[in-house]
Amino acid sequence: MKHQNTYKNVFLWLVALVAINLLAANFFERIDLTRDQRYTLSPAAMEIVSDADSPIVIEVFLEGKFPSEFRRLRNETRQMLEEFSAYNSNIKFTFTNPLEESKDAEATAQEFYQQGMPPARVSVQENGKSSEALVFPWAVARLGDKEVQIPLLKNKLGATDEERVSSSVQQLEYAIANALNKLVYPRKKKVAVMRGNGELPDAQIASFIKTLQEYYFMAPFTLDSAAVNPQKTLQQLKGYDLIIEAKPTEAFTENEKYILDQYTMNGGKSLWLTEAVAMETDSLLNPSGRAFALPRDLNLGDFFFSYGIRINPVLINDIYSAPIILASGEGNNTRFNPYPWFYSPLTTSPNDHPIINNIEAVKFEYANQIDTLQNKLEKTILLSSSPQTRVEGTPREISLEMVSQEPDMASYKDGEQPLAVLLEGEFTSVYKNRIKPFEIKNPLDQSEETKMLVISDGDVIKNEVQRGKPLELGLERYTGNTYGNKEFLLNAVNYMLDDSGLIDIRSKEINIAFLDDQRTADEREKWQVINIILPLIILGLFAFGFNYFRKKKYLK
Repeated sequence: MKHQNTYKNVFLWLVALVAINLLAANFFERIDLTRDQRYTLSPAAMEIVSDADSPIVIEVFLEGKFPSEFRRLRNETRQMLEEFSAYNSNIKFTFTNPLEESKDAEATAQEFYQQGMPPARVSVQENGKSSEALVFPWAVARLGDKEVQIPLLKNKLGATDEERVSSSVQQLEYAIANALNKLVYPRKKKVAVMRGNGELPDAQIASFIKTLQEYYFMAPFTLDSAAVNPQKTLQQLKGYDLIIEAKPTEAFTENEKYILDQYTMNGGKSLWLTEAVAMETDSLLNPSGRAFALPRDLNLGDFFFSYGIRINPVLINDIYSAPIILASGEGNNTRFNPYPWFYSPLTTSPNDHPIINNIEAVKFEYANQIDTLQNKLEKTILLSSSPQTRVEGTPREISLEMVSQEPDMASYKDGEQPLAVLLEGEFTSVYKNRIKPFEIKNPLDQSEETKMLVISDGDVIKNEVQRGKPLELGLERYTGNTYGNKEFLLNAVNYMLDDSGLIDIRSKEINIAFLDDQRTADEREKWQVINIILPLIILGLFAFGFNYFRKKKYLK
């Protein structure tokens, strides 16, 4: 009987184990006990992961010896990838050390730089001593012959390593999900880069357009035929999901405006980078070092006014700004030095909208003020100048002599000025209750739900060109500073065209706790003693108590 009960218990345990394994194989569930739910994937990310039906291998280069902050970034990256892999076994990842097989760190760094993955040089504080380390905060996701780079470290001007890592951890889920999105889903939507009204040349917008090509089909589009066959031009433009107007300098005709208006009425989305003042830094590079900033009329006043905004022909003079780089000396002795230049405002973000959440400051040049007007459209001010701003009317003389003049702080009292405004909702036609420039079938006076982003500076999308080759958008080649222009514009386009809600992941807030380096160095010996001696004391007390009670028990 006793043996029968034993066999019965063993059998029941085996049945229970088999049942548990069957349940575990068919029902998947993970429990995230963190306060900020950092390891719980967003619905948009889970949808992308579930659609990955072929193996995707992610190679992470965050391996090696580096500061504690970057070890935290490595660990957080590993845990996030484990979360993705847990939901789909097709997601595989490895961690490699780029310097493990190479003794020449600089050659490896140069190789990564040429591939568009610049390494980061960080300061290491250990035992009160400072040194420099090379970190490769990048990953590469591969699906077949397709490859996508994943930036793991976000740059922030003036930020400490802890702040940079904290900001980077905030965006880990978005960075990984965004890369998978580009690998899993084929491009479907089409973006038109507008031509024919004096927009920036191809070389000066190449950096951003190249990035957009990873997400969407891109093509140039001209309104030149609006004068002879506007109906056909409008019909062709409707085939695009979004248009980009990159710093037009020639006035729009009524036919062109009506085409753009009806494109919006049919649900088309648009990104406008336009300005109401004509002024370029190159105009100052003359013997006098002076130029005039003049109002520029693009015949778009009524166009934007009907939609609820107005771009004023004034200049933003902002204390919080990027420097201007001026050359001194001749020949081999030429030096490029930065000087304060208050006409290049570095914008702040008055809210936490997904487009601008956790991005670097965006650099403007000779930006204009935007007024928002009352109507039924939802308006979100994405970027604005700093509180220490002065609004200057035009015409106005601009001189390089300003770099040596102390600013009159008392005059910077105009406060934050809107520089980028997002419009969302149902737009009312500019030509409602007006004579139409030409006849079309089924003209619309009210649009369906759509979006428009207006930026009061065309140079936000402009990249520098060196020896005929475009540089990275937002990179200042002489100072090495990287501004958030590219990320801002890419987020904006993704937001306006994103049907999956992937951009909303950027709003996820994660709190990262770091050790105090100075306190760690000061109290190192104390905590070493505590960690070594205290366990021994506890173990000794336990042994003494165990022996004491054991003797007492058996003496009875």
